[in-house]
Amino acid sequence: MSALRDALRDLSEDVFFDLLESDDAYLLVVDVPGVTAESIDLTIEDGTLSIDARRVKDRDVPDEYQYIEENRSLFFDVTLPIPKDAIPGNAETAVERGVLELTLPKRGGGETKIEVVDDADVDSSATGARDEGGDEGNGGATQDADMDADGGTETDNSDETTDDAEPR
Repeated sequence: MSALRDALRDLSEDVFFDLLESDDAYLLVVDVPGVTAESIDLTIEDGTLSIDARRVKDRDVPDEYQYIEENRSLFFDVTLPIPKDAIPGNAETAVERGVLELTLPKRGGGETKIEVVDDADVDSSATGARDEGGDEGNGGATQDADMDADGGTETDNSDETTDDAEPR
């Protein structure tokens, strides 16, 4: 947006404008006295906003009078860069009572919250999920597993009896 702000600052002191920004859009307000929607052309091409306007004389001058000097310009021709995060295809404009309002929406308006999870929480929840379902699928038999010295597991099936087993 700094390129747009700098370009606006470089305009003549005779051009009155406001540049506003929200989370979702930019709003450019430019005074264009005597300009109507029919007498203004706005285009956005290759990241540049062009405003071409001409003032329409809204007063009928009585026949016995003629303009000797006019204190305001008949033409307004400005080229401005648009911010990189603006969406030019969704721009909205309005001209009312000599004030141009141009709204340029921003890409990805708002912020996206990304949740950060501690690795220890991820490991314990994954282990817990395995422990909860560990007894399923063994036919209801209870097995006690102990760690042996090599880091493997040794299973104690002493509660189970089979026809081939010898009593202990």
